[in-house]
Amino acid sequence: MKVIGFNGSARKDGNTAILINYVFGELKKERIDTELVQFAGKNIKGCTACMKCSKTKDMRCVIKNDPFNEYLEKVAAADGIILGAPTYITDIPSNMKAFIERASLVSRANGGFLRRKAGAAVIAVRRGGAIHAYDTLNHFFHLNQMIVPGSIYWNIGVGRDKGEVEKDPEGIETMKVLGQNMAWLLKKLRK
Repeated sequence: MKVIGFNGSARKDGNTAILINYVFGELKKERIDTELVQFAGKNIKGCTACMKCSKTKDMRCVIKNDPFNEYLEKVAAADGIILGAPTYITDIPSNMKAFIERASLVSRANGGFLRRKAGAAVIAVRRGGAIHAYDTLNHFFHLNQMIVPGSIYWNIGVGRDKGEVEKDPEGIETMKVLGQNMAWLLKKLRK
């Protein structure tokens, strides 16, 4: 089994990545492979509503000058997906929004290949707006008929400067329990 995690932050290895890695730590204890993809330095273009993915049905987007199709291949091959994002103006960053827009359309155009995969949102926040960002990612999972494990609280870690989320014990514990619950869910789905 494999879980692919996407860090939608413009900061490589910042608070969002730290939180995802706490989830990964629990998955690894259960011998589930993990891979982290970081959007930092990448430019993922938004959907152009050309609907060509509905015609080609090749599990790809026709926009080829960004890393989206490479990332989508990883999603298609994974059993579980973690989408991590910092909170920007009470929502997710534009690269993550572009990614989920295009992934939704390509999945729908190709028989709904996201259906029944496990999906979990992880949000880093300085202060406010985290629930809206969390909801945005969960709407993506639910719209695509994915199965979302819970934790002991919303999957949010508080911190602004790099590494500050390490000072949020409740956030860290939430990520660990999320990882445990995702591992349990993946094993149940595998049966």
